[in-house]
Amino acid sequence: MKTPTPLPAANLSDSEKETLRADATIAYEQGDYAAAWHTNTILAEAGDALGQYNLGVLYSEGRGVPQDYVQARAWYEKAAVQGYAAAQYNLGIMCANGWGGPKDNGQARAWYERAAEQGDAKAQTNLGVLYADGRAGVQDYALARVWWEKAAAQGDAKAQIALQMLDDLG
Repeated sequence: MKTPTPLPAANLSDSEKETLRADATIAYEQGDYAAAWHTNTILAEAGDALGQYNLGVLYSEGRGVPQDYVQARAWYEKAAVQGYAAAQYNLGIMCANGWGGPKDNGQARAWYERAAEQGDAKAQTNLGVLYADGRAGVQDYALARVWWEKAAAQGDAKAQIALQMLDDLG
């Protein structure tokens, strides 16, 4: 894989973005995290939500860069506000755990909801957990059930187990 030549971020065409996305994926899959970081940085600075999300992953996992939850959270947020569901889910995790910023279950719930409404099963499951244990601001088993049923219908094993446990209690 060739090393990408930095391009002015504002001047990236759709085809250049697609090429860079493919290069970044190949680099990541081959374990060349420095190249993945470099290519995703070009995309992210051009406002590309996938590039921003991928930088969040690289910083969160410490691949090609030192692990930095503050940077991860910042890049996830840039992608999340653009509606990228996986970034919304990951940002929810960061908020729920206090990684890269303050622990904030209200923000976790808000980000999980945005991803869950787009059909993200993991976000639906985690949202159900927040409602079941009261960290969503109110304990609501009926609402937890609604989200777990949506996730379980997509094959999410954790949601299926949570539903079984809920049924066993009642």
